[in-house]
Amino acid sequence: MAKLRRIVLDVLKPHSPNLVDMATQLADLEGIDGVDISLVEMDQKVENVKITCEGEAIDFEQVERIVIQNGASIHSVDKVSAGTSMIEEATTQQD
Repeated sequence: MAKLRRIVLDVLKPHSPNLVDMATQLADLEGIDGVDISLVEMDQKVENVKITCEGEAIDFEQVERIVIQNGASIHSVDKVSAGTSMIEEATTQQD
């Protein structure tokens, strides 16, 4: 089976834990080389964030477990890269 190399998630999370804590928890997972979390929107009780994980062999179930353990939920999986090399999205006329 091909290995996941990048996933981009739309996540709704409470203010706590903060983005630094969540990023380090995800980055500590085996198979993940780097994590980027961007704040998209914040209100009084929750934050909407975009989480990007990259690595040689990402275990999606472990990522999902960390998200859920932190009281957050995955709204959508917005991008996935898999295989032996990273392929960037091709530009088309519609773009």
